[in-house]
Amino acid sequence: MSQRPNISVVIPLLNEAESLPELYEWIRKVMRANNYTYEVWFIDDGSTDESWNIIEELHAKDACVKGIKFRRNYGKSGALNVGFEAINGDVVITMDADLQDSPDEIPELYRMIVEEKFDLVSGWKKKRYDPLSKTIPTKLYNWATRKMSGIHLHDFNCGLKAYRHDVVKSIEVYGEMHRYIPVIAKWAGFKNIGEKVVQHQERKYGHTKFGLNRFIYGPLDLLSISFVSRFGKKPMHLFGVIGTLMFIVGFIIAAFLGMEKLYYLSIKVKAPLVTSQPYFYIGLTSMIIGVQLFMAGFLGEMISRNSPDRNVYLESERLV
Repeated sequence: MSQRPNISVVIPLLNEAESLPELYEWIRKVMRANNYTYEVWFIDDGSTDESWNIIEELHAKDACVKGIKFRRNYGKSGALNVGFEAINGDVVITMDADLQDSPDEIPELYRMIVEEKFDLVSGWKKKRYDPLSKTIPTKLYNWATRKMSGIHLHDFNCGLKAYRHDVVKSIEVYGEMHRYIPVIAKWAGFKNIGEKVVQHQERKYGHTKFGLNRFIYGPLDLLSISFVSRFGKKPMHLFGVIGTLMFIVGFIIAAFLGMEKLYYLSIKVKAPLVTSQPYFYIGLTSMIIGVQLFMAGFLGEMISRNSPDRNVYLESERLV
């Protein structure tokens, strides 16, 4: 059995043909200068330019370069998830393919994982070369994520991160959850999460693939990952409890109205119709919703016990 490389680099990309040769040479220079054994996984997320041809050329001249090509675009989370399944290195580095992340940061990230025993180290682009239309929403998003997750990072969405091998093999990244990998790792039991200030560079080629819609979907994704992390395997713990409480409240209201009716009848006083009182409909609605929530929790439990653990991404080619 072959020995694990020291470092696996996972690079998701979409139409970054111009930057790939320069990025590869930069990574190779850093790895050789530090005598690391390594592999570089380029995950082509359905590019329509010459990106895959360039990856094939790099693989032909250097066996350390490996690649996976998707039949269509699945998004950054899908690319990272497949890359995490493929890697073999002791330490995993993720970075973007647009040359805005510097490979010169790799040695210190590697040292923090190996020597300081961090499970995950996230980059912090303290000085950014982005317009205010991106930096201000990013600061708000990071603040909200810190408050909800309890993880004190300044830049959750930085593509430059380092992980222990066990971390990436224990988590699943899906949908748009690449922004919340530290949160996913924490809920998986990896709580030793660090941060390092990293250099952010201006984009040299092409244009960004992310629009302002990420600032709309970001908070929704955070709510989703918070819910899934806490209740994904035990939906009854949420829906069952809320449903039971609502049913009890509705039942108490109905019982009170019923006893009130009986009291009036016992003293031979004309009682108002139960159905003429708004509390009757409040109680009835609470019981109905309570039953529905309880059933939703029960069905969620059944689904969670029978659903597959992994998403399936269709590959057209793989270079190993």
